[in-house]
Amino acid sequence: MSASGARLEALTKELRQQWFQTKDSWRDAKSQEFERRFLEELFATVDKTVATIEQLDKVMAKVRKDCE
Repeated sequence: MSASGARLEALTKELRQQWFQTKDSWRDAKSQEFERRFLEELFATVDKTVATIEQLDKVMAKVRKDCE
């Protein structure tokens, strides 16, 4: 599970970098609306999801250890 979380985090980091580059040339009200409507929520959700995946990974490791 941790590999999936790491991949999600890496892809989101890449998207953030691409968005910052895009913002250099797209600076109007629509770009701000796009960021507000889509990207802010996406980035916040991914951050929460990665944290949840990390917690699940810890729980799964404990379950495996307890079952040995």
